[in-house]
Amino acid sequence: MTIYFYQNDLPDDFSYEGKTSVAIDCEAMGLRHLSDRLCLLQFSFGDGEAYLVQFQPGCYEAPNLKKMLEDEGVTKIFHFARFDLAAIECYLNVICYPVYCTKIASKLVRTYTDRHGLKDLCRELLGVDISKNQQTSDWGAQVLSEDQKKYAASDVLYLHKLREKLDAMLVREHRDDLAESCFSFLPTRATLDLMGWDERDIFQH
Repeated sequence: MTIYFYQNDLPDDFSYEGKTSVAIDCEAMGLRHLSDRLCLLQFSFGDGEAYLVQFQPGCYEAPNLKKMLEDEGVTKIFHFARFDLAAIECYLNVICYPVYCTKIASKLVRTYTDRHGLKDLCRELLGVDISKNQQTSDWGAQVLSEDQKKYAASDVLYLHKLREKLDAMLVREHRDDLAESCFSFLPTRATLDLMGWDERDIFQH
């Protein structure tokens, strides 16, 4: 595993040419987007390398990072995309599309369990144990520890492989079209969350 660390944006010479998908995750001060700021965005192209972009408070210009996030030729893979999409929209003013969510895919096909966390998926589908020890650490710290960086990287390193496994299961269960419809709705779902409809179900009677 190789980790690259940047402050506030990717370098001007960063290239993702030829990449058609990128795994993305975010770390924030908490779970409420409007009050708990985005601190870190990490991503990987599924090749064993992870890129971490740390944001100082208020430093969300990030034109080089936004270029990749806005590229509709690159599918953005998340685990629980709803949270990350809302964080990216709230702080970077970017609506990501197209997207794929391994948590939604898991819930559509792994109906034999209620365990759909990233750690559970990696263990069952890939035989990999990842640590969640740093999940609730202080991501707003000016200097991130090596353990925090490794944790952040582990959250994106395996999403491409999980997508392959889950895609096969979706096809097997004839739910691939249904999954795609769910993924297409996710950016709208994230926008609804930011507008205050995070707990009220507008589809209920």
